[in-house]
Amino acid sequence: MDISSTGLRVLRQIAESGSFTAAAARLGYTQSAVSRQAAALERSAGTALFERRPDGVRLTAAGLTLLRHAHTVLASLAAAERELTGTVPRTERVRLGVFLSAGAAILPSVLAHLAEADPQLTVTTSEGTTPTLIRALRAGSVDLGLLTSRPPHRPFDGESPRLHVQTVMDTELVVAVPSAGEFAGRGTVHVDELVGAAWIATSSLNSEPLLGAWPGLPGRPRVVHSARDWLTKLHLVAGGFGVTTVPARLAPVLPPGVSLVRVEGAPPEVRRVLVARLPGRPTPAVTAVTRAIMSSA
Repeated sequence: MDISSTGLRVLRQIAESGSFTAAAARLGYTQSAVSRQAAALERSAGTALFERRPDGVRLTAAGLTLLRHAHTVLASLAAAERELTGTVPRTERVRLGVFLSAGAAILPSVLAHLAEADPQLTVTTSEGTTPTLIRALRAGSVDLGLLTSRPPHRPFDGESPRLHVQTVMDTELVVAVPSAGEFAGRGTVHVDELVGAAWIATSSLNSEPLLGAWPGLPGRPRVVHSARDWLTKLHLVAGGFGVTTVPARLAPVLPPGVSLVRVEGAPPEVRRVLVARLPGRPTPAVTAVTRAIMSSA
């Protein structure tokens, strides 16, 4: 096969982005340029590498095989460039992807633990939904991913080889309410009382659900404010402008004016926090970061 490093970078970005359009935007290319690179890759490989689906582009089994080798090739090229330019890193680096609320509830304690126990490590982080982070893991743009799952906790994707996954903890979902108002001073609320509540939620796709309205709410929620950022959601709650669903682990970082209530009259909503990586023997740095995550939990 005669494949360029540019082609391998395009392959990796398509795998991570899930579409030719998004890959082109992230690489600074036109969509037609990405399409040409994809076609050239398939001609060189002699087989289909991409599966065009209604919800985006996914790699075929052959595409995943090539992606696995692309990790090695691109990492070797990057190492050669560092040596040639004299920029060999003095510390080990781990790229950690985290789900949207982990930055407030989990990440600070993990980084503090590492700063004390493994100061030679450099951890860089990026934020995304669990499906986004899974694509990033498969594409090799993050080394570790902090992910969430809901019962019955099926495998994250059907691709092979399966990701190596460890359970960090289970966390209960609760509802954040204004400290003054209808639910003031209460520790619980019946699910029927939430049907007519004003909800602060996030527009989401079926493939990337985000927290907001209570998952087991009977009937359609009345969403009055749409926000992705947790700080925005919680300050809207503090201002008395609605309620929102949050993981109980956010309790230590709530702003003044926000209280948490458990929901009665419906099955408990529990989410699992997991740390995932590609299969195979992890580097000592990845092992250290995984250990810090488990210890912090």
